[in-house]
Amino acid sequence: MAKMEVKTSLLDNMIGVGDMVLLEPLNEDTVIDNLKKRFDHSEIYTYIGSVVISVNPYRSLPIYSPEKVEDYRNRNFYELSPHIFALSDEAYRSLRDQDKDQCILITGESGAGKTEASKLVMSYVAAVCGKGAEVNQVKEQLLQSNPVLEAFGNAKTVRNDNSSRFGKYMDIEFDFKGDPLGGVISNYLLEKSRVVKQPRGERNFHVFYQLLSGASEELLNKLKLERDFSRYNYLGLDSAKVNGVDDAANFRTVRNAMQIVGFMDHEAESVLEVVAAVLKLGNIEFKPESRVNGLDESKIKDKNELKEICELTGIDQSVLERAFSFRTVEAKQEKVSTTLNVAQAYYARDALAKNLYSRLFSWLVNRINESIKAQTKVRKKVMGVLDIYGFEIFEDNSFEQFIINYCNEKLQQIFIELTLKEEQEEYIREDIEWTHIEYFNNAIICDLIENNTNGILAMLDEECLRPGTVTDETFLEKLNQVCATHQHFESRMSKCSRFLNDTSLPHSCFRIQHYAGKVLYQVEGFVDKNNDLLYRDLSQAMWKAGHALIKSLFPEGNPAKINLKRPPTAGSQFKASVATLMKNLQTKNPNYIRCIKPNDKKAAHIFNEGLVCHQVRYLGLLENVRVRRAGYAFRQAYEPCLERYKMLCKQTWPHWKGPARAGVEVLFNELEIPVEEYSFGRSKIFIRNPRTLFKLEDLRKQRLEDLATLIQKIYRGWKCRTHFLLMRKSQIVIAAWFRRYAQQKRYQQIKSSALVIQSYIRGWKARKILRELKHQKRCEEAVTTIAAYWHGTQVRREYRKFFRANAGKKIYEFTLQRIVQKYFLEMKSKVPSLSPIDKNWPSRPYLFLDSTHKELKRIFHLWRCKKYRDQFTDQQKLIYEEKLEASELFKDKKALYPSSVGQPFQGPYLEINKNPKYKKLKDAIEEKIIIAEVVNKINRANGKSTSRIFLLTNNNLLLADQKSGQIKSEVPLVDVTKVSMSSQNDGFFAIHLKEGCEAASKGDFLFSSDHLIEMATKLYRTTLSQTKQKLNIEISDEFLVQFRQDKVCVKFIQGNQKNGSVPTCKRKNNRLLEVAVP
Repeated sequence: MAKMEVKTSLLDNMIGVGDMVLLEPLNEDTVIDNLKKRFDHSEIYTYIGSVVISVNPYRSLPIYSPEKVEDYRNRNFYELSPHIFALSDEAYRSLRDQDKDQCILITGESGAGKTEASKLVMSYVAAVCGKGAEVNQVKEQLLQSNPVLEAFGNAKTVRNDNSSRFGKYMDIEFDFKGDPLGGVISNYLLEKSRVVKQPRGERNFHVFYQLLSGASEELLNKLKLERDFSRYNYLGLDSAKVNGVDDAANFRTVRNAMQIVGFMDHEAESVLEVVAAVLKLGNIEFKPESRVNGLDESKIKDKNELKEICELTGIDQSVLERAFSFRTVEAKQEKVSTTLNVAQAYYARDALAKNLYSRLFSWLVNRINESIKAQTKVRKKVMGVLDIYGFEIFEDNSFEQFIINYCNEKLQQIFIELTLKEEQEEYIREDIEWTHIEYFNNAIICDLIENNTNGILAMLDEECLRPGTVTDETFLEKLNQVCATHQHFESRMSKCSRFLNDTSLPHSCFRIQHYAGKVLYQVEGFVDKNNDLLYRDLSQAMWKAGHALIKSLFPEGNPAKINLKRPPTAGSQFKASVATLMKNLQTKNPNYIRCIKPNDKKAAHIFNEGLVCHQVRYLGLLENVRVRRAGYAFRQAYEPCLERYKMLCKQTWPHWKGPARAGVEVLFNELEIPVEEYSFGRSKIFIRNPRTLFKLEDLRKQRLEDLATLIQKIYRGWKCRTHFLLMRKSQIVIAAWFRRYAQQKRYQQIKSSALVIQSYIRGWKARKILRELKHQKRCEEAVTTIAAYWHGTQVRREYRKFFRANAGKKIYEFTLQRIVQKYFLEMKSKVPSLSPIDKNWPSRPYLFLDSTHKELKRIFHLWRCKKYRDQFTDQQKLIYEEKLEASELFKDKKALYPSSVGQPFQGPYLEINKNPKYKKLKDAIEEKIIIAEVVNKINRANGKSTSRIFLLTNNNLLLADQKSGQIKSEVPLVDVTKVSMSSQNDGFFAIHLKEGCEAASKGDFLFSSDHLIEMATKLYRTTLSQTKQKLNIEISDEFLVQFRQDKVCVKFIQGNQKNGSVPTCKRKNNRLLEVAVP
């Protein structure tokens, strides 16, 4: 894909207007037309001052590459064309260089691209901040938290295939260098009603479909699930499959992300078991049954699903079945148990499913926070990223839309306040007169909703808590009484006479005039959703679960901690969360990204002006532009202003040698711009009307064309002169080279002829000499042959005189005897050394002696082995027995073993008996010391090491301080259950202690020693002799140790060490300790 052109200024090659503060004329139509023009040219980002407007393109654009990241890195905000990277860079540099905490507020309706915008912000910050193993790990964990939260908190809706159904605020923490240290995630209002029911054309949360599509058959069988979506009532079938979405691949991505974030394997399995339990809850169905007393009760139709749920969660089946059929109400010392009819049983089932899933989601967020939180306690800089639901107006708006829109009212309020504050601070800083700006203050709408006395949320809480019959209709009647005269509240039954004739309002609805427009709310479900009740019987049943995770999710089910106080309502909890969020945002420097959805079809290249107009209104973009340009529409620092327009004045072109402000004053006076159109600040020039700026741009464009013509003329002349001089120089060089080539060629011809003549003469002389030599050789061979025949005749003639019978046999035996005699005499001088490991043996001289040669070699080896064994003392025999034991335990299992073979096992390396320093230690030990060695004890909290004296006696294992000799720990050998170590070339080992023993109060021991093989062997032999049981020695690159109440995974990894070849140990988090081995 071709690299996009990098623009050098916001004003260069501008499509429409890059910053709508410069839009002229300014009205709703021109704003929408400008956004459409830029959208049609793939320019999806537009500025309103420092606010970024992002229009979702519904397609991939080549504007997020690593090259683009480098283009926007450390650049002025207005220096390049509008981009989300520019805002991200501005926020990051302000945090790093000016020590200002930042927050990035991303708003817009569902499908506008808020989630993708937050990912882009985080990926940009991750790309431009520091590098290093620890920093990269933190960045990877922060980025990988997104797939986990999206799987459990996002769903497919009619407007968006990956819609966030919860609000997320992430604080990313940095150190003084700007490197990320960790983060903290806060979640707001998960749409848990989606678990049990989804609107038509929408799906449940992604994780259900990912689990069924991507899990292996083995895992599905373990979770008692089937791959068919239609088997589960909680999964809508009309939109189970989404085009372009691979749920199986996404499941693998989520599992990998959970591992990177820091989830242990058993934690991930527990989470999937809870998800499976929620799925199967939807398949529980009830049937009515009448009791003797005439009351209706419910019974479970098919108990097979209930049985499988209980097997997954470890709950007694009878306890859960009763919780679905009965409800116990407690008041002071009284308990009343009532039966549930079918409708109430279904309500209880759905309430349990919703609570189970929402609490699991909160646990996931807390677990991720535990992994990504900053490990250091130094002062941190913070960048917050808020990805929260936008303003929602549906055909049927309920309690969820009400509190979502309330949150957006609060965000709009803080947006206007902080924007005005920022504008006023800049005017004061630049010494420009500030004029008051008129704007709509939505505090009256926020007060209508959140007022503690007569606000809608207060009325709803009061209605939920009052005794008697409470329904949605009684709540609406109360609103009609309290809010009737409020100018932003409308209702069909309102006592205010101006609404009596409004027949467009249904009887069960009320309407609020929000800053973004009027929204009609269906009052049905407000009371139930605000109460968010889960029967106490179900909470107690969940608390009794054998499943550790489920039990931890329902602490209120503990009978010992029964609280009769009513839990806070959903509305009051959300109101408190929003108040905390607003307080947090007030302390940070804000940056805004306003996301706009161009169409409802999720299609590229379609721009629905009516839909965009609606979003422009409720996002308040027009009002934002008016606030920004109420005084001066454009402002720019003197240096870049002079640099851009200096060619318009002869005095400033090409170089201005004075201060930049003086140069700008000269420039504006030369161009005769009216004084009332601009004003000089301390460091910036302020331009009141966009027409003035466009006039400057037109003059600059014309001047650039004139300068380009001049440059072209000079360049063409220089090019022609350079070409002529080059041609002339080339002609001279070519002629010189040609003359040289002609002479070289003539010389080569003469040389070749001389070589041919010489070769012919040498060949003739060589052939002559060869003929003479051949004749001489034939004569010599003839003489030799004649002499040989003559001597043979003479010998045979003499031999016949002495030949007798059996002479051949005797000659053979004599010859054989002499050969064997010679063989043994030679073996005497060639016998190898008496060392049993010497494998040298003389080669066999004759083939017929092969078996004798092998047998002699065997006899000699047995003899020298006996001679070698006879030299051993009893102590040496013991040493070799230990060496043999070490070979059986560690050979081909531990990489450190080969280097220990040649090292003698000494045992007491510290001469405690001779060293007066350890007299106190010697007196305290009455048994024989088998091992006395200095080891490094690994600190359980941080992975650092401390020197300790390691003592092994016949019955105990002792640890003593190296300096004072004081005994720190004493462990009987019967309490040692196992020794663990890695298979690599390191000296780390763990000694596991029996649970419940006195020595195990602080957990297992982790040591590092230079004599690991010897220590493990002696500990093994001593334990075997004392307890008559073999000590379990585990060799693995990943094993678990018990540190107090926590199980910590010790993991050995390959890595480059800063301190050479010494392994290093580091505690990564509460559940992982890494040992880096070179």
